[in-house]
Amino acid sequence: MDFKVFLATFGAVLLAELADKTQLVGIGMSARSGKPLIVWLGSVSAYIIVTAVSVLIGSTLAKYIRPDVIRYFGASVFVLMGALMFLGKI
Repeated sequence: MDFKVFLATFGAVLLAELADKTQLVGIGMSARSGKPLIVWLGSVSAYIIVTAVSVLIGSTLAKYIRPDVIRYFGASVFVLMGALMFLGKI
């Protein structure tokens, strides 16, 4: 196992997911249902599927597009979304 890639991925996902809307949904569902274990299992199951699809798309795109292009495109989309949110368009 390549621990450098593992730790880089773990750190990036952990920081990206802190205090996002997914956590707010989990907090709300757990508070409303009173069943935190079931909410956790549902959240983890959904995230496994989302992550698997993301990794599949990324590995497929990497066969046809240079990783730098994918990274710059992703960064540009984030900057654009941030600007639109700042301007109140989203």
